[in-house]
Amino acid sequence: MISVIFDLDGTLVDSEPNYYESGRRTLERHGVREFTWEQHSRFIGIGTLETLEILKERYALRAPVEQLLAEQNAVYLELARTGTEVFPEMRKFVERLRAEGVPMAVASGSSREAIDAVLSGTGLDALLTTVVSAEEVAHGKPAPDVFLEAARRLGAEPADCVVVEDAAPGALAARAAGMGCVAVPYVAQTAHDEAFAQAGLLFPGGQREFTTDAAYDWLAARGAA
Repeated sequence: MISVIFDLDGTLVDSEPNYYESGRRTLERHGVREFTWEQHSRFIGIGTLETLEILKERYALRAPVEQLLAEQNAVYLELARTGTEVFPEMRKFVERLRAEGVPMAVASGSSREAIDAVLSGTGLDALLTTVVSAEEVAHGKPAPDVFLEAARRLGAEPADCVVVEDAAPGALAARAAGMGCVAVPYVAQTAHDEAFAQAGLLFPGGQREFTTDAAYDWLAARGAA
């Protein structure tokens, strides 16, 4: 049986607005007054720690990256607890896979605290109990570590796993892990990114195009159900 590993942010839930706002507030606190959504979008799919390491160097921030991470996580958790939306069709997909007994996990670049806050706040924690944060592995996406660890915890071979991803770094990580990939680009303009070219199933229109039936039928053809 195939196991399914979900990215969290931008794939299962629309948390990117909260990540943007928490990042913007953190940078503003340290003197960076203009950080746009367009700038943020370039980091979608990359872990928060890796993002802050790049931004610290880019803006010559004096604060240690650990401090920046703590500050951003605090703001993000506040925002996440008050409102994170699950993509409706994704919830249906997870519920269907759960009903069919398909092994599932979440593998995310977010902190474990942030992942747990989102899953519990949305009720997804009752459906997705195997969780891996990039904090728990040596390297974040596009390295395959987080997906390989999820497979290990599921007791599955990487070749028997399919990743559901919204961002190019995640698609690259899935490929590096030797896993199949269902790509649902969060940023429409990235649908033609070379990283998605090897995806077994691509929804170029993102969440507005994704359907449970199409994804489930594709998985069933691979032996997941």
